[in-house]
Amino acid sequence: MHLKKSLLIAIALGIAAITAWELYWRSKGYQPGLEETKDLWAVQREKVENSGKKDVLLLGDSRLLFDIQLNDWERETGTRPIQLATPGTTPLPAFHDIVKNTDYSGNIVISVTPIVFFSTTNPHAEFWHRIQSRVDYYKKRTLANQLNHFLDIPLQQNLAFLANDEELWADDLDLKTLLRNIQVGDRLEGMKMPPFYRFQEIEIDRNLKMTERTATDTSFANTVKNVWGFYGQQAASGPPPDKESVLSFFLSDLSEFKSRGGNVILVRCPSSGLLREVESKMMPRTEFYDILVEAADVPAYHFEDYEQLNQFYCPEWSHLSAQDASTFSTELARILIKDQVINN
Repeated sequence: MHLKKSLLIAIALGIAAITAWELYWRSKGYQPGLEETKDLWAVQREKVENSGKKDVLLLGDSRLLFDIQLNDWERETGTRPIQLATPGTTPLPAFHDIVKNTDYSGNIVISVTPIVFFSTTNPHAEFWHRIQSRVDYYKKRTLANQLNHFLDIPLQQNLAFLANDEELWADDLDLKTLLRNIQVGDRLEGMKMPPFYRFQEIEIDRNLKMTERTATDTSFANTVKNVWGFYGQQAASGPPPDKESVLSFFLSDLSEFKSRGGNVILVRCPSSGLLREVESKMMPRTEFYDILVEAADVPAYHFEDYEQLNQFYCPEWSHLSAQDASTFSTELARILIKDQVINN
């Protein structure tokens, strides 16, 4: 009887503590939401196993993740894409996985952000490792991993204090991030990377949108621009792009995919402001994108070439707002249908 009473008291105290912690963070403006994790990616990757000629896969970096809105694409084409694009990654490892480990022969839309696409084939490089680790996780995940993800989803959707993405967001609420953000004397001095705050919202099928705050609050958008500036400095002082190795690796997989009837479409999504100027200077279109398109001999769509696609301004220079992404998705899908380049 005494043990039962102690257990009830412990449960009551636990619920009270969780409630207080949740209310505290909600008072700070946090809201529940899904996190962009390897498990969410793996669920979408699994769909490829049963996909056919009319399906569409989206591979690449965060621009394709932000800029293609699945609802709008589906409304135009009748097919809902499988979203496998991942922030800060080259599409090469994911494309290699599809070519070598599946018999998929449908449509694949691949993002060509030159500074990422042409960066490297080094498996230890960050752009490569980030997506390769997801491919590896998909292959080795267990039933326990899948069950844990299944149980975690409703918690993420209802508890704000669980905010803990695989990105190193400065506004995550895990203990490690909270401790890292504590200012103790000169503890934070010497940190080179500006604070990187979450500026996205993601749905269960990885349909992702820029937050309204990023699109409308210039000061907040500037915090994201600062991060792009930091990465730009790193890229400028780092190793040069490995164009020849990238082309060789990609074209080999592309040839195999095309030989079994697969259809690849290359897309260069919009960028704006200083970032667009830096991209054009570091990797001129004629020396990178155009060479890729000629060598690949597949349909390719650069936002600069279409009036429907080149009228947008990215609030933080690299991604479209939710409203503009909706329009971009609609117009791009219409162009592809008109050109008859997707198996529909």
